[in-house]
Amino acid sequence: MPDKSYSWLDRQAYPFTHKYFDVENHKMHYVDEGQGPTILFVHGTPSWSFDYRHLISKLSTDFRCIAIDLMGFGLSDKPKDYDYSTPTHVRVLTQFIEYLGLSDLHVVLHDFGGVIGMAYALDRPNQISSITLLNSWLWDASNEPEFQQSAKILKSPLLPFLYLRLNFSPRFLIPKSFHEAGRLSKVVHRHYTKVFRKASERHGTLAFARSILNDQQWFGSLWKKIHRLQDKPVLFIWGMQDPFVLPKYLDKYASAFPKAQVLKLEDCGHFPQEEKKEEVVLAVSSFLYEQALNATTLASNP
Repeated sequence: MPDKSYSWLDRQAYPFTHKYFDVENHKMHYVDEGQGPTILFVHGTPSWSFDYRHLISKLSTDFRCIAIDLMGFGLSDKPKDYDYSTPTHVRVLTQFIEYLGLSDLHVVLHDFGGVIGMAYALDRPNQISSITLLNSWLWDASNEPEFQQSAKILKSPLLPFLYLRLNFSPRFLIPKSFHEAGRLSKVVHRHYTKVFRKASERHGTLAFARSILNDQQWFGSLWKKIHRLQDKPVLFIWGMQDPFVLPKYLDKYASAFPKAQVLKLEDCGHFPQEEKKEEVVLAVSSFLYEQALNATTLASNP
């Protein structure tokens, strides 16, 4: 169980059993709820498995729902001296999947979780049954004007101060990422700020900011392998008012998966699973029940 310092955690909203996976003498937190075909949820920054709570509560009646907290996030350990690089998160995710012996995965991915989960999927496409992506990316964006503008901030010597001392990412970027700030209640927002209580616990968020600046070539190398997943069922759910991951990113992603299902949420920002939870739960549920039915039909008619 989380320690007493997590007294702010709403256990009715997040009623799941806490489990832990050993990572280099540290603990990575995850939840594992329900039985049936396996859904693996991977969050982005500066969030954690909490933002999938509505989906887990709904889908765990018929699916096995596994949601991790990346190292440095959520209820996982946040050691100061740890390699929080994005490729390391991919490596740890791979170890975790192998540890639980998971296969035939339906992955649900958001933000940097999209990069991490897709990197795993591109390396092991036979392990993937379907892909659901919410506001993410997977290519070299270094020539995009919005990247060049943000790079000026990311190169600033003030960046560590903003992220480590001011808890900038959850305190300021999350509210800014919502289309309407009123949709993010103080109670819910607290679940994204309180997990980073100390400056020493915020290096994971800083590392992702630096990854945007430094890993564009690696993102590009992943995109070159996207054909490996072109036969997979895909659902895109996109907040069209996202100030960070723009609608044109959906267009680029959808160009690689012309048969994908697409849900555009016109008055939604970066966190569809928070801002439009009913629509997202319905869309993901319908998509995954369809995939489960198709798998059952194929199994009965080999």
